[in-house]
Amino acid sequence: MENGLYIALLNPSISLVLATAFFALWLYQRRHRHVAVLALGYAAAAGGFLLQYFILPPGFNATKVASNVLFFTTTLCIASAIISRCGRRVPILAFGVLTAGGLGAFCWFMFVDPDLPWRIYSINFALGAMCLVAGAELRAIQGRTAIHRVLLGLALAAGLNFFVRPLLCMYVDGPYETYEGFYRSIYWTTVLLTHAILSIAIALTLIASIALDLIAELRSESETDPLSGLLNRRGFMERTSKILADVERRGVPVSLVICDLDHFKQVNDDLGHVAGDLVISGFAGFLREATAAEHAAGRIGGEEFAIILPGADLTAARLFAEGTRAAFAMLAVEGLPESRRFSASFGVAELIQGEGVAELLARADAALYLAKREGRNCVRVARPSYTRPSAFPRDKAARSTLYGVGGLGNPG
Repeated sequence: MENGLYIALLNPSISLVLATAFFALWLYQRRHRHVAVLALGYAAAAGGFLLQYFILPPGFNATKVASNVLFFTTTLCIASAIISRCGRRVPILAFGVLTAGGLGAFCWFMFVDPDLPWRIYSINFALGAMCLVAGAELRAIQGRTAIHRVLLGLALAAGLNFFVRPLLCMYVDGPYETYEGFYRSIYWTTVLLTHAILSIAIALTLIASIALDLIAELRSESETDPLSGLLNRRGFMERTSKILADVERRGVPVSLVICDLDHFKQVNDDLGHVAGDLVISGFAGFLREATAAEHAAGRIGGEEFAIILPGADLTAARLFAEGTRAAFAMLAVEGLPESRRFSASFGVAELIQGEGVAELLARADAALYLAKREGRNCVRVARPSYTRPSAFPRDKAARSTLYGVGGLGNPG
């Protein structure tokens, strides 16, 4: 009797431990709602297994219905949490239909036409279909990671388990007419074993995914400037290094644009540092809207920003900078006087063969230096080789020869 009790408490214990672990994780990261849903799912599994052995006051049949409601809750919660974690929309309608169908069939074969084997089939097939629906959602993910592939495999394994296991057990052990001896049958033994294995496997995979998500978030925070929401200098340099390596393999051009907000100290002096922060965040938001997904923008200094443009040659990058400059000069910054306008200066350089990030940045910075010396609110571009001089040439022709710029920055 004691051995039977230990076996009966095995799955509820495992489920409660996992529910507690996910609940603790959710308390630490409450914005991840799918973690709370996982805690609820494993708690429901514990209740479902306990009700297989302990009878509620309403009676045996009501207890069995309640137990299977909790099993459906478990599958629904875990499947929904996995799908949500992977960025897919939860198929509520499909899950709802399968839950209603499975429980409806179970109740029919419980109260209307009593038949234990068909109760087993109706529950297992509905739960298996829910797992396969979850697997279909995971399979639709583009660019699946290792975590996605493991979760997909587990969803398919769980689905096949619900379909194949009851059929094999019924074939080997014979149909069960009553609940007498049911809990000593091959079917129930495999239920306990497969649930324990799949529960732990899914939980460990999800805990690993949560840990990886947290690491990614911490890394993102370490590479992101909190005021602008763009990459900070470290993050921008690392992203640029990866982009340069990629474009070198593909043999496409890449250009760097550096921009600096004009008279920013005066903005802080006249309007205050809060206004200065609004200008920085407003310009950063403008850059996010102006750049494409393959581009990278960062705040690399106090009021200095940089944008790396893979696939853009010097002409295209200059046009991008000129369009950005003109549009921002007409933009009203939210939270500041409507009549007040701000501007920025731009330096542009295209990567040349054999050049690294530092050299590219130095040439773009030198072009920006020229733009600020020549009146600000303009775009200047860099010839293939120069750095910022220690003494700025007074003669405009000398500056044009040295920096390779003229007018709006024609690279010729």
